[in-house]
Amino acid sequence: MNDEQLFLLIQKAKEKDQKAQTKLINIFWVDVFSFVMKKVKDENDADEITVNVFSKVLSKLDMYDPHFQFKTWILTIAQNTVIDFWRKRSRENQDPTENLDEVKNQFAKSPEELMISNEEQKKIIKTIESLDANYQDIIKLRFFEEKSIKEIAEELGISVANTKVRVMRAKKVLAELLKNNEFDDN
Repeated sequence: MNDEQLFLLIQKAKEKDQKAQTKLINIFWVDVFSFVMKKVKDENDADEITVNVFSKVLSKLDMYDPHFQFKTWILTIAQNTVIDFWRKRSRENQDPTENLDEVKNQFAKSPEELMISNEEQKKIIKTIESLDANYQDIIKLRFFEEKSIKEIAEELGISVANTKVRVMRAKKVLAELLKNNEFDDN
C-alpha cells in the first residue's frame, strides 16, 4: 500500500468508517503485536496490549500528523502502552506488607510512653465508670468488645437508629469528660 492509499484509509477511519478502521488494524496488527511481544514475552499480555494499542490509535486518529510515518506513530503508542503495562504490573506486585517493620518501629513506644499510656488507660476507664450505666454499656460493647451497631441493638433490645444515637452521645459525653479531666491530677 502506498502513502497516498494509506492516507485515504486513515481519513476514512477518522470518519468512523468501520471497514477502514478494520483494514487499518489488519495492516498494522502483526507489526504492533510483534513489537509488543518482544517487550512483554507473554502471548496473552501481548494480545491484550495490542488490542489496547489499537483502541488508542482509533480514538486518537485526529491527533496523527501526516508528516510522520503512520507506523512510527502507532509503534510510539505501543511503546507507551507497554510502559504503562509494566508500571501497573509493578504496582500490583508490590508487597503491601513490605514496609510494615518500618511502620511498626515508627510507632513502637518507649517504656516511658507505655507507662503514660497505661496511666491514660486507667484514667479513661475511671472516667467511663463515672458515666451513666446506659453509656457505660454502650461504650463497653462498642469499643471494648468491638461489637457492631446491629449487634449492640440486638443485645440491648433497641432499634439500630437508637443505638447509633446512643453511641454518638456516649462518645460525646466521654470526650467532654476526658477533655475536662485532662489537667486534673488523680
